Amino acid sequence: MTGKDRLMAGMDTWRNNSGCSALGLAAAAVIAVLFLLGWPQYRVYQQRLAGEAALAEAQSSRQVAILEAHAKKESATSLAEAEVIRAEGAAKANQILQNSLGGPEGYLRYLQIQALEDSKAQLIYVPTEAGLPVTEARRLGQ
Repeated sequence: MTGKDRLMAGMDTWRNNSGCSALGLAAAAVIAVLFLLGWPQYRVYQQRLAGEAALAEAQSSRQVAILEAHAKKESATSLAEAEVIRAEGAAKANQILQNSLGGPEGYLRYLQIQALEDSKAQLIYVPTEAGLPVTEARRLGQ
């Protein structure tokens, strides 16, 4: 095949492909027009979905906060009830001790003796009958 024959064959191919190129160009133009018309509607749709997602997240966060508040309230109520029960038990125990030791004065003496036994102090001041401790004035002078 000579150069002229090849050139003629290329021209025939180009003429046959030019119809395909025009068709491709028309299809690209139609797609561009559809894209230009559909893009704003898609953006509106996308923003609506984003708004719905934000609303759902806010509602979920609110429900979580409410559930946490209810849990804290129940916990505080239970702790308060436990403290009341503990205090009632301590009051009953103190009442039993007080009655068995001859009244409030005997119970206070018992508490004083318990404190002295638990103390590791080297110097202990014992109150007198008037409720005043006996002091050592001489010790301070040294």
